[in-house]
Amino acid sequence: MPDEMARPLIRGRGGGGGGSRHLEASVSEPGAPVIGILGTGDFSRSLARRLVASGYQVVVGSRAPKRSGALFPEEAEVTSQMEAANQADLVFVAVFPEHHSTLVELKPALAGKTLVDVSNGLQIKLDGPSHAEQLADLFPESFVVKGFNTISAWTLQMGPRDGSRQVFLCSDSHKAKSSVMQLCRRMGFVPVDMGLLSSSLEIENLPLYLFPSWRIPILCTLLLFIFFYLYNFTRDILQPYIKSGKSVFYKMPIETVNVTLPSVALVMLALVYLPGLFAAFLQLWWGTKYNRFPNWLDRWLTGRKQFGLCSFLCAVLHAIYSLCLPLRKSAHFKLLNAAFKQVKAGTGGRVG
Repeated sequence: MPDEMARPLIRGRGGGGGGSRHLEASVSEPGAPVIGILGTGDFSRSLARRLVASGYQVVVGSRAPKRSGALFPEEAEVTSQMEAANQADLVFVAVFPEHHSTLVELKPALAGKTLVDVSNGLQIKLDGPSHAEQLADLFPESFVVKGFNTISAWTLQMGPRDGSRQVFLCSDSHKAKSSVMQLCRRMGFVPVDMGLLSSSLEIENLPLYLFPSWRIPILCTLLLFIFFYLYNFTRDILQPYIKSGKSVFYKMPIETVNVTLPSVALVMLALVYLPGLFAAFLQLWWGTKYNRFPNWLDRWLTGRKQFGLCSFLCAVLHAIYSLCLPLRKSAHFKLLNAAFKQVKAGTGGRVG
C-alpha cells in the first residue's frame, strides 16, 4: 500500500499506540509551521506523536482517512492526501519509494513547499540516482530534503536519549534544510549537515551497513588472537615436540585457546583506556580542551565501546573454556578408571 512507511518499526510495544505514554502532547504554538505527513505506516504514527509532543500542528494525509484516524494521536488531523498537502507548510513523505509516483497528483499543492524524504532502500546502491533525487525530479517545484531515514520509529517514540540523536540532512535548498534543522532541534535531535542533495545516496546507504564501527575492533581482536595463539603454540606445543619429542598437540583446541583469550582481553581493555590518555596528554600540551583531536584519535575515542565489548567477549570465552577444562579432565579420569577396572576384573578372572 502506498500509505505504508518506507522503513520497518522497531517495536517496543504492540499496537499503534505503544509509545503514547512516553510522549505528552503539548499545545501547538502560534506561528509554528503546520507539518504534514503523507503515509500512515509505523514510522508515520511515531513521527506524528513526536511532532505533537514537540508543539507542532500535524496533519496526516491518508488514502483511507476514516480507517487510519484511530491510529494517530487525537491532536493530529487525519485527512486525505490532497487536503494534507494543501494545509501543510512542510511535508514528510513517508511512503515506499516505488509509490512516490502515486503522489504526482499532489504536485500543484506541494509546489514551493519543503518535502522531507525519509525512505530507505533494500540494498546498498553504489550509483545514483537516490530516492531523494528521484523525488526531486518528480516534484521540481518543491524543495526536497533527505533526512530522518536513520532514525527508527522506536527512537521517535521513546525519545532521542534512548537512541541515536543525530539526524543526517542534505538538500540543494539552504532555506529548506535550515527549516528542517530547526524542526530537528525542537524534537530533541542533533541535525548534521551533509551538504547538497547529491549526498543523499550516502545517507540512504547508512542504515544498510552492517556494524560499520565494529570493523577495526573485530580486526584487532582477530589479529591479537592469532598472534598470541601462535606464540603459545610455539612455546607450549611445538618447542617440547622439537626438543624432546613430547607430543602435546591435544592441548591445541582448548588449553592453548584458553591461555590465549585472557591475553587478548587484557590488550583490548588497554586499547579502551589508551586513547583517553593520549587525549589528556594533547590537551595538556595544547593548554586548551577546545582544539579538535586528530582524525585517527577521534575515531579511536568513538570506538572505545566496541573495543571494550570485544574485550568482554574474550573474557567470557575464557571463563567458558576454564569451565571446560575440569570437565574434560574428569571425563578423562572416568574413562581411565573404567578401563582399569575392566582390566583388573579380566585379570582376576583368569587367575581364579
